Amino acid sequence: MSNTFWYIAAAVLTVIGVLGTLLPALPGVPLVFAGLALAAWVGDFREISGWTVAVLGLLTAVSITVDLAASAFGARIAGASGWAFAGAALGTVLGLFFAPIGLFVGPFLGALTLEWLHTRQLRGSLKAGAGASVGVLIGTVARVALAFTMLALFALAWWWP
Repeated sequence: MSNTFWYIAAAVLTVIGVLGTLLPALPGVPLVFAGLALAAWVGDFREISGWTVAVLGLLTAVSITVDLAASAFGARIAGASGWAFAGAALGTVLGLFFAPIGLFVGPFLGALTLEWLHTRQLRGSLKAGAGASVGVLIGTVARVALAFTMLALFALAWWWP
């Protein structure tokens, strides 16, 4: 197959990855990394060095870590139980069917509902829902920022002599 095919495949992976930074069900940043690494490989690492790909891989790992930590941080700050975590995860999955609003409302409603079923305390459940939502928002901002940082680093490495 020609290099053009592989460059198009790399671009498609990258675009889907960027879109995936906004959709929690898609591994956005890893897809961005896959696309950029594929482009570097197709170019025989002439424009993009192995070191640059390694840095992009490190940023991908940071993104995954920050995303997981942000969700946990938001819920923990709110004093949520494990039930709220499960509810936020379930709400995120169900929220996908009602995107884009569902992506932000789903975790809130999921955490609120399961925390309330567990504790029967509305105030604490609302707090858990809000914490889950803040965590999802922080994770989303981090994913988007890291994905665009990776794109900028790639572009800089490609066009900078």
